[in-house]
Amino acid sequence: MIQRVIFKPLAEAELSEARIWYDEREAGLGDEFVRCVDACIALAQRHPEAYPKAHGDIRMAVTRRFPYLIFYIVESDRIVVLSVFHASRDPRIWKRRAR
Repeated sequence: MIQRVIFKPLAEAELSEARIWYDEREAGLGDEFVRCVDACIALAQRHPEAYPKAHGDIRMAVTRRFPYLIFYIVESDRIVVLSVFHASRDPRIWKRRAR
């Protein structure tokens, strides 16, 4: 099991923006969104290779209930989250981060 999870600044900003957006629609929905993201990342910590590779060494996890994809890479002792990405956005956005 991998102990550490690191969010890149852009991924952290995406998570925060989505949380705010959901809370503006319904009180508490942003917290539910973050719990879904946390659950998805926790599974990736327990089984880092459980999710498929989407591009090079970047893996893609799909959240439950919310249309978000978590793009991450596995390093020896940590997971690095590159993007918390709404599924309807242009995938070229997160792929640019892979460079």
